Amino acid sequence: MNRWGLSMGVSPREPLSGITDLAKEAESHGFDAMWFIDFHLGMKDVYAAMYLAALGTERLHIGAAVTNLVTRHPTVTASATAALDELSGGHAMLGLGAGWSAVHAVGREPSKLGDLRAGIGEFRALFSGEEQELYGTEVRLATARRQIPIYLAVSQPGMLRLAGERCDGAILMGAADPEFCRWQLDYIYEGLEKAGRDRSELLIDLIVTMSVDEDEEKALADVRAWATSQAATFAVWKNMPPAWERFRPEFTAANDNYHLVDHLSLHAGHKDLVSDEFVRSVALVGDEQHCVERLRELASLDLDRITFALLSGGRRRRMEQLAQRIIPAVTA
Repeated sequence: MNRWGLSMGVSPREPLSGITDLAKEAESHGFDAMWFIDFHLGMKDVYAAMYLAALGTERLHIGAAVTNLVTRHPTVTASATAALDELSGGHAMLGLGAGWSAVHAVGREPSKLGDLRAGIGEFRALFSGEEQELYGTEVRLATARRQIPIYLAVSQPGMLRLAGERCDGAILMGAADPEFCRWQLDYIYEGLEKAGRDRSELLIDLIVTMSVDEDEEKALADVRAWATSQAATFAVWKNMPPAWERFRPEFTAANDNYHLVDHLSLHAGHKDLVSDEFVRSVALVGDEQHCVERLRELASLDLDRITFALLSGGRRRRMEQLAQRIIPAVTA
């Protein structure tokens, strides 16, 4: 495994004009992909950000991680993604999920598994460029040029199986923990087997949140807001690895008190709802040696790419640290 990506959202305090140069730097550092968060109320527009990134790069794979079927109609998403594919020279990716921050922020509920299964089929039909019977009428995406790869953001068993059955990629969410990831991979394998697909037909991309600092307290504070968002999403889980059951009270507290307007913000008031133990479990925090050792464990799993959440507060510094020190140490 030697493919690396970045994931980020553009905060309201951050100028969109800087995204092109940031993407150029990512490409020059050898990163394979760049995902952008789709949260239309809490962050700047995901498509504006992706188009700016595409205009400044030649090889970088770019996509939304992730969009949903609730706040954006599939025809709108398909059209916008086809435009991204044109601007990026055929390197667009479509990241799809059930929806969480963007959906709850407008008082709606995330998509059910059946809705997502149908949505994946609708995107395939739209990307064919041919006239299709959809939504009770005949539709055709005039700008379609190819089947843009569809990735599903997955964490729980049903979604993991669905990615294995129907998708080109799986964005593995949840925790940067080998035991947790192995538990998730087994469900992906079940989906692949059910569909009679080969493992090579699916690109598995693990999202990792990490903060490297000699002062562990600073590192913990750096990723605590993200860890709290993860805890909030875990509250509804029926099944999870047995070792994680002990955190259920924290999941409930995070879900009950999470403020979407401060989603992933380093200044969020809800970030102190989770314990240091939980933060250490879902994220990589500590000095360089500790983070490199944990990354080596993750890189030894059956993954195709590891994508780092490029947190705000010194994005270029974090990117350079990854490219010049962390990744070379992991792959040495």
